[in-house]
Amino acid sequence: MNPTLLILAAGMGSRFGGLKQVEPVGLSGEAIIDYSIYDAIRAGFGKVVFVIRKSFAKTFQEKFDAKLKGKIDVKYVFQELDNLPEGFALPEKRTKPWGTAHAILVARNIINEPFCVINADDFYGLNAYKVIADFLKNSSDKPDLFSMVGYYLQNTLSDFGSVSRGICSIGQYNNLIKIVEAKKIIKKENKIISIEENGRETLFTGNEIVSMNMWGFKPSIFETLNKKFTEFLKTEIHKLETEMYIPSVVFNMIQEKTITAKVLEARSSWFGITYPEDKPIVVEKIRSLITNGEYPEQLF
Repeated sequence: MNPTLLILAAGMGSRFGGLKQVEPVGLSGEAIIDYSIYDAIRAGFGKVVFVIRKSFAKTFQEKFDAKLKGKIDVKYVFQELDNLPEGFALPEKRTKPWGTAHAILVARNIINEPFCVINADDFYGLNAYKVIADFLKNSSDKPDLFSMVGYYLQNTLSDFGSVSRGICSIGQYNNLIKIVEAKKIIKKENKIISIEENGRETLFTGNEIVSMNMWGFKPSIFETLNKKFTEFLKTEIHKLETEMYIPSVVFNMIQEKTITAKVLEARSSWFGITYPEDKPIVVEKIRSLITNGEYPEQLF
């Protein structure tokens, strides 16, 4: 059974200032998301599911349907603010999405096979897709065995502002122990610092393993996500800025001893677009990969 690629693309790119999911960075106008799909196809994925909003569904369908036809099965699901469990109503002033856990949950009706989750605006590298595809294929009979591709913190930062990263603790056999979300990590005077809400600063070495939201899941996660999202809403629904992050869900499941999550080594480059100033750097990195023969000038 070939795994599915679930792409989280419903974010509005507030820091970037536009729909960065389809921002061109390749020589023929490709976006980072195009390279992700291209790598997934090469790694043996059989289906791609886009988590988007209805407001820009037409943009995505026009961009992807024709060029991916015959190459990989394509589906769309919508992460809308009012997509809530029975008994809950959308708060009047809520404008922020409910988070990555909710984004994955909205795909529960069309994914019945092992799947990989990625961010739309992150470049993970071919080897990362190969590693996680092999994991998903070889563990398809183990519904309680998940995975995450880890990257070094120092290789995932922006020179132009703060980023949010899940700092991982790893135990024996590369088992994930926990993830602590650091929501404001910056480069400051050649140092890497996390600034907490109370203003306290934590110094990092840069060699910490972080989650870049490249996860390997089994369909069994959907039942747990639905339960935990319902619990989340009972206490958090009226907090207009709060979100439910998938690393927190995985951490809770590890604590409850209902799953094991393996940390996989990508051995490939990560880069992404958070701020407008990041784009020229990404364009140059893509150009270098093309020059080195890792990608054609035109993907599809």
